[in-house]
Amino acid sequence: MIKNLIRIGLGLAMIGAGIGHLSFVRETFQAQVPDWVPFSKDFVVLASGVVEICFGLAMVFLARKKEYVGLILAIFYVLIFPGNIHQYTEHLDGFGLNTDAKRLGRLFFQPVLIFLTLYSTDGWKLLKRSK
Repeated sequence: MIKNLIRIGLGLAMIGAGIGHLSFVRETFQAQVPDWVPFSKDFVVLASGVVEICFGLAMVFLARKKEYVGLILAIFYVLIFPGNIHQYTEHLDGFGLNTDAKRLGRLFFQPVLIFLTLYSTDGWKLLKRSK
C-alpha cells in the first residue's frame, strides 16, 4: 500500500515537472542545463519534459512493469544529477534555491529520490537479479 502511494506520488510529481518543463518554468529549467551539453538548452528542457511526462504516466499506470519503469527512472535521475551540480557550482537561482546552502541540500535529495523510486517499484530487485 505505502509503496503504491509513493510510486503514484512520484509519478504525479514527474507529470507535474514535465508540464513545467514545457510551460511555466521552462526558462528556470534551462538555467540548470550545463554548458557542456551538446544540444540547445531549450531542446534539452523540452525533450526532458516529454520524457518526464512519459515516466510519470508509466509510474502511475504501468504497475505490471513497475520494476523496469522504476529502474529506468532511477537511471534518469542519475543522468540529470549533473544539472543539479551545475546549479550549485554556478550559484544559479531557481525553484526557490537562492542560496548555496539550499542548492547543496538539493544535491542530497537526489539520492533519496533514487531510493524512493527503486523502493516503491522494487526496481532494485532487477539490479540484484542481474548479479
